[in-house]
Amino acid sequence: MRTLIDVGDSQIRELDELSKEEKRSRAALIREAIDDYLAKRRKKVEGDAFGLWGRRKMDGLAYQEKVRQEW
Repeated sequence: MRTLIDVGDSQIRELDELSKEEKRSRAALIREAIDDYLAKRRKKVEGDAFGLWGRRKMDGLAYQEKVRQEW
């Protein structure tokens, strides 16, 4: 899929330099940058939820049984 974005002149120059150094297209570099950005964001969201229960003093199973007793 093609998309249109506005990129500054200095960014284009740097992309072109990197493109020549790595012998890769500008588009390939941009796709890689987008993949890296998305992976980084995904890890942040996953990390936000990791270990939330760890701060609690009660065992998870004991808490579950306590809550179910209220029903």
